[in-house]
Amino acid sequence: MAIELKTQLRLSQAPIMTPQLQQAIKLLQLNHLELADVVAQEMVENPLLEEAFDVPENKELADRLESAEGGVQEGEAKSLAENQVTSGKDDFDWESYVDSFNSNSSAPPSVRVSNEDIPNYEQLLSREETLEEHIRWQLGFLTLGDDEKVLANLIVGNLDENGYFTANLEDVAREARVELEDAEEVLKLIQKLDPVGVASRSIQECLMVQAELLPARDPVLEEMLTDHWELFQKKNFQAISKAVDMPIEEVLESARQTLNFEPKPGRAFGTGGNKYITPDIFVYKVGDEFMIVLNEDGLPKLRISNSYKNILAQGKREGGETKEYVQDKLRSAVWLIRSIHNRQKTIYKVAESIIRHQKDFFEKGVSHLKPMILRDVAADIGMHESTISRVTTNKYMHTPIGTFELKYFFNSGISGSNGASDLASESVKQMIKQLVDREDNRKPLSDQKIAEILKRENIDIARRTVAKYREMMGILSSSKRKSVL
Repeated sequence: MAIELKTQLRLSQAPIMTPQLQQAIKLLQLNHLELADVVAQEMVENPLLEEAFDVPENKELADRLESAEGGVQEGEAKSLAENQVTSGKDDFDWESYVDSFNSNSSAPPSVRVSNEDIPNYEQLLSREETLEEHIRWQLGFLTLGDDEKVLANLIVGNLDENGYFTANLEDVAREARVELEDAEEVLKLIQKLDPVGVASRSIQECLMVQAELLPARDPVLEEMLTDHWELFQKKNFQAISKAVDMPIEEVLESARQTLNFEPKPGRAFGTGGNKYITPDIFVYKVGDEFMIVLNEDGLPKLRISNSYKNILAQGKREGGETKEYVQDKLRSAVWLIRSIHNRQKTIYKVAESIIRHQKDFFEKGVSHLKPMILRDVAADIGMHESTISRVTTNKYMHTPIGTFELKYFFNSGISGSNGASDLASESVKQMIKQLVDREDNRKPLSDQKIAEILKRENIDIARRTVAKYREMMGILSSSKRKSVL
């Protein structure tokens, strides 16, 4: 059979990601702070964009918020909030759109609401000393050789967020050209700096360093941590008592000292960056309705510069390159303004759908959170699941009961028994946490016992599921939660 090469011409249609569409998708998944940075950068690069300082605010909506205690007619607050977003037209016309943006904002009119729950700017920013900076400052007071200083800095550079030394000491010593024995001495020296136990390679070593620096050294405690570590982890003090040939009361007295130890020396130090959350959405309860306000603080109101509009209006007077440049920047500016406007509309619709699905949560708390997936919201507002996923990424909602990430509202469900309705996994986690908080420390609840208690509450859950949720919340097993001290 002969093999031939043939050339064929075919016509087909395929979607193309234009730069404008890529920009719209990018803006959709940015949070408030990231969007403000992008807008500021665009205003620097595009001379046609300028901030409109004369945009009137929605005074009517702000007045309604301030007079919420005076009573609001049913549905009135909702209609006012919807006017924030739906005032713009969906149809797009270049000339009329440019003209209209001399008086309209780049997004729905914002509402300046004075609310004590919203943190001040000064409360958001902070600069904490990092563990690395704290240790390096102390190293400056020690007398070390040049190679030892290099080694000490390499050790400090390999500390994790909990203050543990994560590298191989032999490799670090080789890099610093220091003998392994000398490296051990430098490591022990660092471990005795503040916080005590920093640069330890295990929790056993960390507790041992702290035990050695007690005002009155306890030989029983040190022997317990070195020779009987496995029994100490299991809290088998009866076996330790027999091994050290000491009364159990004295063993327990020694073990109680570890309650004042710090198993994570680096916990009290910052990571060197600013940690704060700025909500993208604020939800307020006005009467019996929940009202949505999009956060636009620090987000400029954009419009097209009149100076460059006049250049286009002059037509033939300007050269071809100038006109082409201005037209290109005009298209970019208008598309950015429209993309921001659509982003705000989409976020508003998603937030509105979340409130519809999770109304009991907003009124009664976490225990009434319902199972919900991206498909539920997508079907509700007529958008694709991928769009909902982008909208809910790295964005937060400030509610009357706290601030939550939008992803928090999407979770799987646990089937209810005897015809009971399904519960969200987050609600079940909250119930498990409450059971653990109320348990007797001397007789902690096992995973099987927790599962049996939940089944009596018509929640059909397996023991292994309880164990999974417990581990996700950082709760120790029943054997490690048991207290005999």
